[in-house]
This record gives sequence, C-alpha cells and structure tokens, in this order.
Amino acid sequence: MDKSFEKRKKVVYDLMCDSLYVPMKFKELAMLLQVPKEQREELREVLESLEADGRIYLSKRGKYCKGEAKRLTGTFRASLRGFGFVAVEDGNPDVYIGEADVNGAFDGDQVEFVITKDNQGQRHSREGRIVRITARGLTKVVGLFRKKERQNYGFVLPDNQRFPFDVFIPAEKAGGAVDGHKVVAKLTSYGEGGRKPEGAVIEIIGHVNDPGTDILSIVKGYDLPVEFSEKILNQADRAAKAVAPSDLAGRKDLRSWQMVTIDGEDAKDLDDAVSLTMEGGNYLLGVHIADVANYVQENSAIDREARERGTSVYLADRVIPMLPHKLCNGICSLNAGEDRLALSCIMTVDRRGIVVSHEIAESVIHVDERMTYTSVKKILEDKDPAETERYRELTPMFERMGELSRILRERRQKRGSIDFDFPETKMTLDEDGKPLELTPYDRNAATRLIEDFMLLANETVAEDFFWQEIPFVFRTHEPPDEEKIRTLAAFINNFGYSMHIGANEIRPKEIQKLLAKVEDTAEETMICRLALRSMKQARYMPENIGHFGLAANYYTHFTSPIRRYPDLQIHRIIKDNLRGRMNEEKIAHYQRILPEVAKHSSEMERRAEEAERETVKLKKVEYMRQYIGEEFEGVISGMTKWGMYVELQNTVEGLVHVANMTDDHYNYYEDRYEMAGERSGKVYRLGQRVCVRVLNADRMLRTIDFEIVKLCF
Repeated sequence: MDKSFEKRKKVVYDLMCDSLYVPMKFKELAMLLQVPKEQREELREVLESLEADGRIYLSKRGKYCKGEAKRLTGTFRASLRGFGFVAVEDGNPDVYIGEADVNGAFDGDQVEFVITKDNQGQRHSREGRIVRITARGLTKVVGLFRKKERQNYGFVLPDNQRFPFDVFIPAEKAGGAVDGHKVVAKLTSYGEGGRKPEGAVIEIIGHVNDPGTDILSIVKGYDLPVEFSEKILNQADRAAKAVAPSDLAGRKDLRSWQMVTIDGEDAKDLDDAVSLTMEGGNYLLGVHIADVANYVQENSAIDREARERGTSVYLADRVIPMLPHKLCNGICSLNAGEDRLALSCIMTVDRRGIVVSHEIAESVIHVDERMTYTSVKKILEDKDPAETERYRELTPMFERMGELSRILRERRQKRGSIDFDFPETKMTLDEDGKPLELTPYDRNAATRLIEDFMLLANETVAEDFFWQEIPFVFRTHEPPDEEKIRTLAAFINNFGYSMHIGANEIRPKEIQKLLAKVEDTAEETMICRLALRSMKQARYMPENIGHFGLAANYYTHFTSPIRRYPDLQIHRIIKDNLRGRMNEEKIAHYQRILPEVAKHSSEMERRAEEAERETVKLKKVEYMRQYIGEEFEGVISGMTKWGMYVELQNTVEGLVHVANMTDDHYNYYEDRYEMAGERSGKVYRLGQRVCVRVLNADRMLRTIDFEIVKLCF
C-alpha cells in the first residue's frame, strides 16, 4: 500500500472528524485543504477510497460527511457488460451499480449497499456501491467443460453470460467429465483475492453435440425441477379418480349446457371451457375452469411442490408441468365427453359489454367438443363450408361468441386498454429437437375470443372479491415511471406526435391513443417498442392496485390453476368463501401466507420467462446456422452504442455490430435512437426496414450477427 496515499487519507479523515467540520461539497473541501487545482484529482481518489472503506459518505446534496451511509439490502442483477442494478423491496426504482462498485458481487447475490448519488430526473435516478455480499445467489454453474491434452485440470465455460469468469476445475474434482461435456459444477470459491472461481463437477448433462443436451443445459442452468418424487406421483394417482355421484353434492349441474374447449392443436392440459346462450337481449357467458383445488389439498405434498414451482414452464421442445401429468392431463383436464368438476364464473353481459350480474359457483360440466383455434377461425373468419357443416350444432354459438368478443374488445379499447401486438414465435422441431420452421403465431378471431372471455372472467372475479374485503391474490401492473414516459413523450415530438401527461400521472388511454396514431406508419414499430420498454412488469400482490396495461381497476388470475399457482390459491379462497368457511381463523391464515405466495409466484414467473426466452434464442440460432451468408429483410428493433438489433419477418433477431459497419464511423445518438455516419451522413433509425446478411450464429453465446446490405424503402 502506498504510505503517502494512506497518510493523505488520514489527514482528510482527521479533518472530517473535527467537531467544527460541517458537511461540504468537493470544491469547498478542496479549498479548505488548500489543494491546488492540478492535485484535486488525487483528493477525489482519497475521498473515493474513504467512501469505499465506509468511513465517510456522500449525502444526497453531494456533500461529504463523516460516518457510515445508511446500508440498504437487495438483490444484485448483473448486466452482460459489468455493471448492474440492485432490486430493492421498498417500492423505489432499482439502484444502478457501476462496474467499479460491484465489489465482487455476482448476478443473484444478496447484498448490502449504500447510495452514492441521487440523480433526480436523470436516466439512473439512484446510484450505489455494494459494500458486502450477505448471501450468494449462485451456487452452481452450468457450462461447457474444457480440458486440453496432458493437462491435469480443466475449466467450465459458463452458459450464463452474467457469470463473467471461467471456473477452474482441479483434476480430482472433474467427476469423469471429458472435453466437450456439458456439466453442472458446484462452486467451491468465488475468486476471492483476484483468483479464478473454483468448482467441482457434480453432474454430466451430456456431450455438447448430443440431441437434447442444449435444452437440458438451460433447464439445469435455471434450476428448473423436472421430476416429481414417488410420494407426489402416488398421491396424484390416489387423487385422480373419476367423478363419482358423491362429488356432485352442492354443485351446480351444468352438464346439459352446450360448451366447448378452444385451444391449440398440441395442447394437452385443457383447463378452461366456455359456453354462451342468449337470455332476453343479454348474453349469458360461462367461463368454466377446472376445479384443481378439489384434487390438490392445501399443504399436501403435491401442493407444496406446486407452490415451489409456481408455474408450468413451456420450453421450445418440452413442457415442465407444475402438477403431475396424472392430474394436469387427466382428471383436471376438461376433456370432451367426460364429466368434470369445475369452478364456473357465469356472467350476464349486456349489448354494451357490461356485466350486469354474475355468479361464481362450484359446478359439474360435460364438454361437448374439443375445438382448436384453427377450426374456430375457419368458421368465424374463413366461413369455411366444410368446417361449418362439421360443427353445425355449435356454429350458432361460435357466431354469438364472435359477436360478444368484438363488443368486449371495443369496450376495453374505449377505456384505454393497451394491446402490444408483437408476434411470438411458433417453432416446428423434428424428433431430435432440430428446428425445421419458424413462423409468427397467428392471432385470429378464435384466439382473441378466448382471450376476451378469460379477461372478463378475471376482472369479474377480482372485483367481486375486492369488495368482499377477503384476502386475495391480485394480478397487478403499476403505472410506468414518469421519467420514462416523459422521455418517450419528448422523443415522439420529433415525429409530430404528443402525449398528455398529467401531474404525476399517466393514463393508459394516452398510450393507447399513441399506438392508434402510429398504426400503419413507418415509425409504428419503433414507437411501439419504446412504449413497451417504458412499461413495468406485471406481478402478483395481495393488495389491489389495478392493472395499468389493461386499464382495469380489478384484475386477477383465475383461469389457469393447472399451470399457475396463484390461480390455484385463489380457487381455494373462493371455495372456502362459497362453503361458508371464511371465518376469522381462515382470514388470518390467508393474510399470513399470501404475501409470500404472491412474491414467490412472481419470482418463479420471471425464472420461467427467462428460461423460455433462452430456449427460443437457442433454437433460433440453430435454425439460422443454415442461412449463413444469405440475405433477409428485417426491421431495426433496437439501438445501442455497440450496434443495431434487426428483427426478421420470421421473428429472429440479430445484431449488426458497429465493428461490422465498415463503410463509415457511426455515432449513436441516444435521445433520437439513431446511428449516423460521420462522413456519409447515412442515418439508421429504430423502425427502419433494412436488408441484412447473416454473418454468424453462435450456439454457445446464443447470438446472431448480421451486416447491413442496404436500406429497404
């Protein structure tokens, strides 16, 4: 350690410990210490070092104070470029942590940190420094094992790009792994003292080129539970008994009602059925949901496993279910031609789309037909004679459903519901998991119909239980950060658009109006993407704060208890209420457990979404490897200082790195989302159509590289 530097630190610290010292800004402190201008950078280094030691702190007003800054706690989320954010639970925005202030923390670690800057009105409203790691979030690493000949050790190259180091594996801890194996390594050290992290191989997934190893590596990387214990499977076997007469006691018998399920061709867990008749001039809409709570008792082994999983996970080549197949594809699936127990929300809806009355009841149903989106689309949109004749008994109901769907959708649009219609990817894989075709999912009259009916049932149930003041789990979506919306509003002014932003408030109607204005314009894709990025993520909460994106005052998830734990949880609450069991003891029980259920379910939903995205990225890379050197037309979907992202018509997204933009030196203008050439004056903007050539598709990094061929007009 430089003794003179330590001496300067002591001088500064002693001054700040003096009883006459008052907090002051850097310039004032430099003048007090009589530090010449040419040496003030050294003083700044001294102050930063004292801050890092926790002996002084910088106040919100930028004044240096003696003593420890208030230590906060949170979860560190690393970026791919060294910096990161700490997610805090105090309702405030995440805190930006610069690369120099990470202090050895890895993605997912629980940390203590201090606020170093409060930048109101700027991009990162708060900045901080991590001072202590309280718990490691990552204990295992999944990656590629590498070992050269004649070496008695190896390395694991992590799949997780947020873990920035290779992991050293001593020879005696290789666990039989050979070069090219995908493995799971348990971390035995995190690289303290400047050394590489070390680990031990605890599982060999398979060779990197073996079919299925790629997806299984993602499953292991996200620690997704795949198998059910024998105890849980046995419990599922005992629970999955056919509906008996004794099961019908106290239930509304709807077996004579005409009803169908409408799902994708490959769906196996059918947890919602719909019915529709006319009652006077009103629609009588029934949304009937599998009564999973009848078969999964609270705190049973199945229930504890479902609560831990939180959700089913839909990967590119497989589904990891929340419940055992005996339940989700068996007795809890609303299979046509079989009696099933359900929880029904039966709504009387007038011609304006308003629910004038409703009933929530335990029921027994009998689905007439297992319909697909394709078939219903053929009937409603294509007016296909063969399909209409095949389902002639059901066609009048489908036509009424189409009519009600349009009414409900128009009503939601009038109140300001936001619909970001970005295409999801439909993949066709062969038996080895190799992608054969990528296409956007088709949103049509049939998919919208089911979406509209499920939304209405969710809103109706949420409003009912909100006013009963019973403990409940709501699906909430908070308004966006005002600063992000103001940034969006300033940007769209460049294109002649405006948004009305009230005092400390933005209404969803304003976002919806903006999307309507830009529809079918050249800048539509760009502005829609920026609007989406300004939104917060939806989550589960025991308090109702409304759903901004849907412009709904009340919203919950009631319609998928087979694959989402919050739905199963509220089914129990509804059933306890219907059966008169919602006494003080039950209320206290739910008040105690629901905050953790909501929090954990939100976390598991994020994990599932990330794993699903990674498998899709992986298969897209694999698919595009066959097209290296070929040209495609796409849209610039993202702009950063290191390049532009381009999305193709088949939903594949790749990067045009600035290093591959060799015709000029391009500068990035963040406020305009533009890249401009210094000499040529050529400008690339978000939303522009371009022709690109595929340069590379890297399976390890799951990245695709493009180069620009030309602009498309």
